[in-house]
Amino acid sequence: MGNAKKVEYNQYTENSDECIKWIEEAIDKEYLNYYEYKHFSNVEEIGFGAFGKVFRANWKNSENYLALKSFFNINNVTAKEIVHELKHQRKVDFHSNVIRVHGITKFESENKIDQTKNYLLVMEYADGGALRNYLKKNFTCLTWDDKFNLAYQLACAVLCLHVEGIIHRDLHSCNILIHQNTIKLADFGLSKRIEETSKSRSKLLGMVPYIDPKRLLNSNNVIELNEKSDKNDLRLMYEISQGQREKVIPNTPDDYVNLYTECWNGEPDNRPSMHEVVERLKTFISNSNIQTNHHQQNDNTKVKRIQPLNTTSDENSSNKGWSQMIQMLQNLDSIDIYNTNKVNPMKSPKKDFNMIVNEIIDLISNELNENKEGKVIRQNILNYLKNLNVDSKDVYNWILNNQNDSDFIFLLGYFYYLGIETKQNLKKAFSLFIGIEENHMLAQYHVGIIYQFGYRHGVAKDDKEAFRYFKKAAKGGYAVSQLDVGYCYAIGLGTKKDLKKAFHWYEKSANNGNIVAIYDLALMCKDINKDYDRAFELFKKSAEGKYSHGIMMLGRCYDNGIGTKIDKQKANELYQRAVKMYQKAARSGDAVAQYYLAYMYKNGKGVNKNIDEAIYWYKQSADQKYKDAQDKLKKLEKLKKREGKCLCRIV
Repeated sequence: MGNAKKVEYNQYTENSDECIKWIEEAIDKEYLNYYEYKHFSNVEEIGFGAFGKVFRANWKNSENYLALKSFFNINNVTAKEIVHELKHQRKVDFHSNVIRVHGITKFESENKIDQTKNYLLVMEYADGGALRNYLKKNFTCLTWDDKFNLAYQLACAVLCLHVEGIIHRDLHSCNILIHQNTIKLADFGLSKRIEETSKSRSKLLGMVPYIDPKRLLNSNNVIELNEKSDKNDLRLMYEISQGQREKVIPNTPDDYVNLYTECWNGEPDNRPSMHEVVERLKTFISNSNIQTNHHQQNDNTKVKRIQPLNTTSDENSSNKGWSQMIQMLQNLDSIDIYNTNKVNPMKSPKKDFNMIVNEIIDLISNELNENKEGKVIRQNILNYLKNLNVDSKDVYNWILNNQNDSDFIFLLGYFYYLGIETKQNLKKAFSLFIGIEENHMLAQYHVGIIYQFGYRHGVAKDDKEAFRYFKKAAKGGYAVSQLDVGYCYAIGLGTKKDLKKAFHWYEKSANNGNIVAIYDLALMCKDINKDYDRAFELFKKSAEGKYSHGIMMLGRCYDNGIGTKIDKQKANELYQRAVKMYQKAARSGDAVAQYYLAYMYKNGKGVNKNIDEAIYWYKQSADQKYKDAQDKLKKLEKLKKREGKCLCRIV
């Protein structure tokens, strides 16, 4: 919606018919993404609010969830609510701590008599629910780093709103959501633009503990509200810190106590600015020597709660209602959140799975950087999880149900790509990769790989598309894709062959630390530029990076005096190192390693010469459709037959 043609909202906010007209026009002209309701499945109610209900559903049998926000009836209030939600969302859709509105759907009654059309907002789904419930469930597992991060995310989200001219005015821990341990701000329908607040007369719509005292103390409930009002709402930073509300708990960091009490100040001008709140929280996160509050409580002493409103027996009926609400919220304070059972940190706090996903993606990136094959990477992922005592099925299920982050979507695609805890499905992998490729370089790279190998990867082979996606990721600075762009130019894959451009991209990749590119650059220096000194230095650098081919080629340099003096002993030591690495990788199923191990047996480098052993490993590689191995295997079998040799294979 961010790039869609602007629609004038204000002209359609006077009555429900005009708002509905705007919605219908926006759908018709594709200014809004429209989802046909019949394509939603597994619709399940997960909550309700003042204006309607919230449902969780799957879209077109996909495995990720979306949230559907319904409205009890379309009238003047609810129609404006939809328009306001969409209006404010357009301004802050980019922020990671704001719930995204994907579009709109329409439920049409199957009852022929009742032909009403109920609009629902299609929104990002938050798996952790409301902050209030999240704190109750997970509080004992949260560290102070976790709490500071939650508070910091919240402050950043509110600051983003203020920068865009929006005040929320209804912040409380029931309309702030959690998704994968990340704050998600919601419910903009009750927000107002800052410039409109001086003209509006506000009613008390929020939860009492988070209402600005200025609003409570004004008997007419008429007050000018501005950004400072949202600072008071940041009193819920206290709730984040304690899992409860307004009482100072021992061991709370002093700086944090000072910050949230300043945000409660009854005089808005005395509250810190949102920029200051963000900067102070950032300092808390970076400061490892935070001083904590050591005020101890006697067992017989109760810390007095901060009362948001004083009530008396002669209040009017309206104030009696507020009094009852306050009492109910105070009773909530009496819940002993510290006596809840501690949750298994691997099963509940999403940050642990976040960490695992991030480390798996780092592992994938590092393995690709070392030119490891899919089978080897797959086994290394499983080994990593085994070392953590984590069931790969649990990781698969978690990412399956948390498909609202590009890394999680990528990893699910990668599990389909390699067949981890699911049947290998390259078409599904491709669909997930291409869905996030715009902002995910690993996804761009894998879209390129799938196009490069085509039929055996589930889509039609397309060298030009492969090259395009490699170059897209390469321009983003992804070293592995820079290597592949160099390869494409070197052999003319999807583009015109150009060795100068190949050298350029190999060099860029090498400068970004890719040891395979360093090796390929060395080959070009040796075979094309005839710059043997530089070739030797690059092979050496590649070997120092523990790249097996680099080690082998450095051995050849010493063996044949390429860029250095001949040193047969040094050459043999390097060959032996390379053979050990090839053997390990070959036994894990790496076709390239199998090919080079066969080469070492065939030529007796670092190992005793053995033609049968060479044929065996060429065949293992050829069976995986490695073309060079297929060609070598044919030649070697002919050679063996011609020479009539019958060597026993060493097992």
